[in-house]
Amino acid sequence: MSEFITVAVFNFAHEITVLKTILEREGIPYLFHNENLVSIDPLASIAYGGIQLKVHLNDVQKVQQIIDDLNRPQLNIV
Repeated sequence: MSEFITVAVFNFAHEITVLKTILEREGIPYLFHNENLVSIDPLASIAYGGIQLKVHLNDVQKVQQIIDDLNRPQLNIV
């Protein structure tokens, strides 16, 4: 786990749905830290530090590119 770093933080569980599917399809190991806590109590997301996407150091650039592609104005998914 020490080789996993946080590359993005989300406030609500619905924001990670598409990203989760893409990461699984690409075979990228990931962890959404606080996902269950925020799902149970979405209004306390800020107190928990949001949902943190953690990936291995070797996958950071690839995951960042995926997130950037999802944030393009044409899609505006994440």
